[in-house]
Amino acid sequence: VQLQASGGGLVQAGGSLRLSCAASGTTFGLNAVGWYRQAPGKQREVVARISSDRTASYADAVKGRFSISRDIRKNTLYLQMSSLKPEDTAIYYCNLVKATKEYWGQGTQVTVSS
Repeated sequence: VQLQASGGGLVQAGGSLRLSCAASGTTFGLNAVGWYRQAPGKQREVVARISSDRTASYADAVKGRFSISRDIRKNTLYLQMSSLKPEDTAIYYCNLVKATKEYWGQGTQVTVSS
């Protein structure tokens, strides 16, 4: 299983970005998937997840601004981020849980300037 994240970049506060995570070796449609982020000096934290029963959940800090989705045909996971804030600056990682194993993408940097 390999996950390839992309779509990060530099954006001004209030702007938008869409992150993508392409999977190979498995499918997003059958497993719990999610996005996490890690800011400098902080622990990795969950941003948004889709559970195996297809329920989406979000961290309080991003509710109403971020949206997680997946395209089964393209086997790609997305994170649409809007109304970005400087505190959203972090490396964003996609995650997949298959049986008892976790898989991580390589991370994509998101920087929000004030």
